[in-house]
Amino acid sequence: MVEITCPKCHATFTIEYKSIRAQLRDQEFVAALHERERDFEQRKQDAVKIAEAAIIARAQSKIAEKETEIAKLKAQIDSKKTEQELAIKNAVAEKTDELNQKVIEIEQLKGQIDSKEKEAELAQNNLKASYEQQLKFKDEEIERYKDFKAKQSTKMIGESLEVFCKNEFDKMRPVGFQNASFEKDNKISESGSKGDFIFRETEDGVEFISIMFEMKNEADTTATKHKNEDFFKELDKDRKEKKCEYAVLVTLLEPENDLYNNGIVDVSYKYEKMYVVRPQFFIPIITLLRNAARNSLQYRKELVAAQNQNIDITNFEAKLNGFKEKFDRDCRLADKNFEDAINDIDKTIKNLEKIKKELQLTVSHLKLADNKLQDITIKKLVKGNPTMAAKFAELQKEQPEEE
Repeated sequence: MVEITCPKCHATFTIEYKSIRAQLRDQEFVAALHERERDFEQRKQDAVKIAEAAIIARAQSKIAEKETEIAKLKAQIDSKKTEQELAIKNAVAEKTDELNQKVIEIEQLKGQIDSKEKEAELAQNNLKASYEQQLKFKDEEIERYKDFKAKQSTKMIGESLEVFCKNEFDKMRPVGFQNASFEKDNKISESGSKGDFIFRETEDGVEFISIMFEMKNEADTTATKHKNEDFFKELDKDRKEKKCEYAVLVTLLEPENDLYNNGIVDVSYKYEKMYVVRPQFFIPIITLLRNAARNSLQYRKELVAAQNQNIDITNFEAKLNGFKEKFDRDCRLADKNFEDAINDIDKTIKNLEKIKKELQLTVSHLKLADNKLQDITIKKLVKGNPTMAAKFAELQKEQPEEE
């Protein structure tokens, strides 16, 4: 016990010093405890905010990076598509113009060929008229052939006519047929027939005339007489199967028929591009037909060149279609890669959302821990400790009075 005198009133008080010191120490402890609780709460909230801010910043950075990559990919795809579409349009337009120009040129060439063919037909008619005049001087030669036939067998008659034509051609070959061939037709067609001879002539690799020849003759004493018309159908079939342009029947049949004795006979009204001649007109018919064909040789060459150009255009179209297919395939692959990137981004976003939920769950756990901490600091400390319970009760009573 300690006695204390008041300096003003000089009154004497007796106080218990240990009790006062204990009260002061308990108040300091409680104040320090509350201060530590406030500091812990503040640090905890700051840590949670910093963690949340860091996670959100990382997530936003990742999302921004992915969005930038997506934008770049979209821009690249759009740029490639635009470039490829423009290239295709320009190439197609260019080739379309070229094709149209070539079509116009081909039409012009066809018109020129038609004009030349008409000129050739007129020249052919004039030549036919000229040869008809010459026929008058061939009567003696015809009579000579008739006598010649009478002295030969049926087989020798036919073979002699072929030999005659072959010899006539060989005599004229060095003069005017250096690039021509006149060969025996030894190739049997699918129908089982063949002609006697085939004449072909080329220039600069372009065949401009081909003639299928058939030679027919028979002895005057033959019981069954044939007509020239009996061989037209077979000759026309041989011409088509051997891909010849003209067909010519060299014949000594029907010697009394003035139709065949007056010169070159055009029977194209029955069978296309077919003529009937006597042996003396064998060389003239070749000359007539080849000269007419030669007039259109230049146009044939130009037509072949134009057709080759058309083939080039066809090849270009095939390459263009191949390019389109490759471009479509690349676009599909780009789309797939784009979709895969989007899926990866979606997966990343889902992972970030999962992390966010886990952090939110962590915050919830921290709050629960804080609640438990609060419960520990207030209730658990006084449980089973009457002294501490009394002290806290006194503090609670004193705090309102001080306020």
